[in-house]
Amino acid sequence: MDLYSLLKKRLKNFWDWFLDLAVLEWALPLILALMAIIFELIEHRNELDDPYFLGELAIFGIFGPVVIHIILVWMHGLMDAQKKANAEVLSLNRDLEKKVNERTVALEQRNAELDRANMELRALDEMKSDFVSLVSHELRAPLTALNGGLELALQSAESLPPRSRAILEIMTAESNRLTDFVQSILDVSRLEAGKLAINFGPVAVHPLLEQAAAIVLASGQRKIEWNVTQDLPPIWGDEIYLEQVIRNLITNADKYSPAEKPIHLCAELNQDAIRISVKDHGRGIASEVGERIFDRFSRLESEESSPQGWGLGLYLGKKLIEAQNGKIGFLSPIWKNDPTASGSEFFVLMPVAQAPEDDLE
Repeated sequence: MDLYSLLKKRLKNFWDWFLDLAVLEWALPLILALMAIIFELIEHRNELDDPYFLGELAIFGIFGPVVIHIILVWMHGLMDAQKKANAEVLSLNRDLEKKVNERTVALEQRNAELDRANMELRALDEMKSDFVSLVSHELRAPLTALNGGLELALQSAESLPPRSRAILEIMTAESNRLTDFVQSILDVSRLEAGKLAINFGPVAVHPLLEQAAAIVLASGQRKIEWNVTQDLPPIWGDEIYLEQVIRNLITNADKYSPAEKPIHLCAELNQDAIRISVKDHGRGIASEVGERIFDRFSRLESEESSPQGWGLGLYLGKKLIEAQNGKIGFLSPIWKNDPTASGSEFFVLMPVAQAPEDDLE
């Protein structure tokens, strides 16, 4: 290293040392005090006993450097506090980065575990659906044969004793109920698997309601009050599944309301949709039940004396209506003046058919 570089390095080290506030807060006031004293002595070399000389010497040689020293000490304290705060911030940032990295790794592991669990649940759900569908499908054949045999037996039931005929009728009814249950499970499985074919087309409202009521209330003992708007446009949906939903709503109204009370079948135009509703005079639906009324295996009533059912009708109905771009819901109570039979109204909103008139005809 040459002499110039060495001197330059030494001067830089000295300058850095001098600019350090710990040195500067003492060196600078002393230098200023010496400079002021020398300047005043030179300026007033013949007037050392002059009061002005003593005053200027006190101000510029003592008071001024002391003030500068105090300011530098204050600035030194501020810089130390700032350095300490910066060090704490850096330490906190390092700790925070460490914690974030740890939490990120843990979250990634947790997400991977959740993904694996989700895949396993999907696989189990598919296995469950396949199993239910297989069992239900295998049950249909023997049930069909059983129903056919029971119907043949009922045709000649007049020759049987009354007790045997009653048992045969009970067996037929229970076999039909089991068949409906198996068919509902198959429909639910197909819906959840996305394999249920919906055949859209225009559906006339009034004939649909008449046919559903005729099937469910075939005995004619239940009074029906009709409130159907005339000349309603057709619905755009699947006639078979739509009638299945309406039949289920009428069946529920028949089961959960007194026999002497009528069932109200209503239909009206609601903007660009047809609103079909079934009203009854039953006990109504409690709010805690209403929150889960469209869930699978949910029953309106859970008492032993309540009507028989599987709790799949409304769940399947909701899925079928939504698959046809419709909505289903209920209102309860609807008869405010009858607290003992406040009643319920189940309604279906279905879009109006928008096809050309020739196609509709």
